[in-house]
Amino acid sequence: VKPYERMNLEELKEAADDFDEADRKAIEMYRQQRLQEWKCLQRRQKYGELRETGEEQYVKEVTNAPEDVSVIIHLYQASIPLCLLVNNQLSLLARKFPEVKFLKAVVNSCIQSYHDRYLPTILVYKTGEIKGRFIGVAECGGIYLKLEWKLAEVGAIETDLEENPQKDIMNMMTLSAQNISACEDTDRKKSDAMKPCIT
Repeated sequence: VKPYERMNLEELKEAADDFDEADRKAIEMYRQQRLQEWKCLQRRQKYGELRETGEEQYVKEVTNAPEDVSVIIHLYQASIPLCLLVNNQLSLLARKFPEVKFLKAVVNSCIQSYHDRYLPTILVYKTGEIKGRFIGVAECGGIYLKLEWKLAEVGAIETDLEENPQKDIMNMMTLSAQNISACEDTDRKKSDAMKPCIT
């Protein structure tokens, strides 16, 4: 290949034509690749919010959901404060995981005889089948609501958490118990030292 400085006008035109054709092909390939990526992203990010549903939409929203979509539905009662807390947490998770369908339903609108003591209840579906269920406060992640970890454990979401956040809480509780025990020992030793010696 001759350097451009040594080419005549005809050779320069040929080189420019070759260069333009190669560029056009590369740009078109890149454009197609980016378009595919964008379409895939659009397909995956179609939800992004916690939506209300009821008995009449249940089959459409849950059972007939696309096969590649996880569906998380919270059965709740507005009069139960922890249910409202779970709704808030699920709203945050819905924004974080827009490829997952997050739904909530007043329990009486879906299951007539479901008892309030089982609330909050979270059901996880994929391909129309139940993949996980969390019934009651403890199974929904406890009062600290570690829902993200619980949902990742059943494969509903792909989290970036590396370990169960509940572990940190347990470690803090253990440390706190050890500190209390150590303080009690110190207090006991001080009170023993202050007792009069009777012989």
